[in-house]
Amino acid sequence: MKLPSPAAAPGSRTVCLALTGASGMAYGARLLECLLAAACRVWLISSPTAQIVAAQEMPDWPLSLPPDEAREQLRARYAALPGTLEIFGHQDWFAPPASGSSPPGAMVVCPCSMGTLAAIAQGLSDNLIERAADVALKERRPLILVPRETPLSTLHLENMLRLSRAGATILPPSPGFYHHGKTPGAELRVAGLIDFIVARILDHLQIEHALLQRWGEGK
Repeated sequence: MKLPSPAAAPGSRTVCLALTGASGMAYGARLLECLLAAACRVWLISSPTAQIVAAQEMPDWPLSLPPDEAREQLRARYAALPGTLEIFGHQDWFAPPASGSSPPGAMVVCPCSMGTLAAIAQGLSDNLIERAADVALKERRPLILVPRETPLSTLHLENMLRLSRAGATILPPSPGFYHHGKTPGAELRVAGLIDFIVARILDHLQIEHALLQRWGEGK
């Protein structure tokens, strides 16, 4: 499934990024940075549980603040990047991604909790994240889910299969090790593993990046 061309859809470079209550908040933070660096317009939504997880895993990230304060601090943090950032509340039903009349070019849920994945699989829309994902599916826009859980129960697997059949991409954060945990600009092993997953997400969004050397290059 390809992103619509900018000429065909004015919002094709708009990506809705949702953060939910699973471990792996660094994936979402790095993805946000890379999307803004690629001059995308990002609509950011975080669940209340994601804010709790972020406070534990990334205490210097202002995700737990009210949307207006978080927007101000995150915009200041990424001010040097060419993209634009908008942050919507978890229950902001008047936000653009809540309607099929103004869907983003694509949506990514990263990290994606099993609760959020189950709700999307069942077509629930009890909050803006679930509704935005429902809109992405019904409008045939790319929906990428990055589920972070192990081991996976039969229910988890059945929900993933249901979503895959509905058109979503299931992209578990399972990094490869053939690059030895080192990517350009991210020499630390953990940072390199994070960039591996973010690079795969960007590939599926058809957004150019230089996070890692592609297989077979440089030989």
